[in-house]
Amino acid sequence: MDSRIERINNAADFIRSRIGALQPQVGIVLGSGLGKLADRISDSIVIPYREIPGFPVSTAIGHKGNFIIGTLGGKTVMAMQGRFHYYEGYPMELVVLPIRVMKKTGISWLFVSNAAGGVNFDFRIGDLMIIRDHINLLPNPLVGQNLSEFGPRFPDMTRPYDPALIRAAENIAVSLGIEVRKGVYLAGTGPSYETPAEYRYFRMIGADAVGMSTIPEVIAARHASIPVFGMSVITNEAHDDYAEDYENNGDDVVAAADAAADRMTMIFERLIESL
Repeated sequence: MDSRIERINNAADFIRSRIGALQPQVGIVLGSGLGKLADRISDSIVIPYREIPGFPVSTAIGHKGNFIIGTLGGKTVMAMQGRFHYYEGYPMELVVLPIRVMKKTGISWLFVSNAAGGVNFDFRIGDLMIIRDHINLLPNPLVGQNLSEFGPRFPDMTRPYDPALIRAAENIAVSLGIEVRKGVYLAGTGPSYETPAEYRYFRMIGADAVGMSTIPEVIAARHASIPVFGMSVITNEAHDDYAEDYENNGDDVVAAADAAADRMTMIFERLIESL
């Protein structure tokens, strides 16, 4: 058996042994400072990543490192309280491992979130951006021998983020009186923040927000035919006209994400309820 499949199956079997008859319907990935949503999950079972066979451990700021399985929006959800990043030194096989494990446990939808810098001049700290498309500057997680039991060698990426879920989220935001943006998310390797010249370049090629995650998970989900909804919290203005003493700070990013997490949680909960 392919060692990747063996790792996925072992992790999924362990999780099933912990959750019994529960059947997760929705997978959720919570980014930096966005773990608050996990507090809204009722009847929750917490499984630390360190207990799962073959799982890496999340080391990023603001990532607790747990699976939370329980009820949100009337559905059984499986939330990642913290993700894995390429910049932590993990190969892409491990970065997307949780998505494939969630697929094995039965999820039908994936919701992803992240903290991102707003390269769009109209964006402000605390804005919520629905991701409508992306630009990938990270290694593609599908490089290598194809895992055909998950999907085809050349999966279509014409609509990486589900149009119906985007429309529903926009309507929900209006009903809640929450202003949302919509745009293109770009992911680079990190872990250094980008230079002003890089921010200018990203804006020129069509990006509205920039981060260091999410896209590999989306590619793995779409490879497995899982519809995806994505949202970025704009945690810093990623411009190229800074004051001489300006400095990007990871703690500030987490604090800004935390401040916006309640609004994001409301939209996610209502959207899950509508599925």
